[in-house]
Amino acid sequence: MKVSKLSGLSRANVGKKDAKALRNAERVPCVLYGQGTQVHFSVRKIDVEKLVFTPEVFQVEIDVEGTTAKAIIQDIQQDNITGAVKHVDFYELNDAKPVRVALPVRLTGASRGVLAGGKLLQVFRRLTVFALPGDLPEAVTIDITKLRIGQSIRVGQIEANGLKFLEAANAVVVSVKMARGAAKGSDAGDDEDEE
Repeated sequence: MKVSKLSGLSRANVGKKDAKALRNAERVPCVLYGQGTQVHFSVRKIDVEKLVFTPEVFQVEIDVEGTTAKAIIQDIQQDNITGAVKHVDFYELNDAKPVRVALPVRLTGASRGVLAGGKLLQVFRRLTVFALPGDLPEAVTIDITKLRIGQSIRVGQIEANGLKFLEAANAVVVSVKMARGAAKGSDAGDDEDEE
């Protein structure tokens, strides 16, 4: 998993008035929890937006006035109209304690079914996993090379070292459907390649 650094300033007051003043100063109020006492702090808006507005998932090294902690983003509050980040909850990581994270799904290879004219349908862009922080990859990588027209890959078929998927094992992640003009005969192949 990619690591990013974030530096913050401690917050003395945690009310709505203080939060509004921080936002007016181009800062975002945040809270860090999960291992003991909560830490209220603020970070520069531009720094936190780099973490939020990306498909990647980051492990964040937070430095609040000299005190450091490893964390992940647990919750984000955004403005309904502008999408601006209003508040971020960080969950502090413990190397011995599993954590729940939504990881992006990354497809690799060229599907035989798509090459024969089929249409690739990706149902899940992210999959929720439960794992130790050290076992978390940057993404769930799925090789779709052998996928033919009419075939699909389900959650239960994904190789996962140290990951426990929280979606149903029979949930379809990616599939290849028949498209108009697809040459079904050219996608038949040998039976020994079938899974």
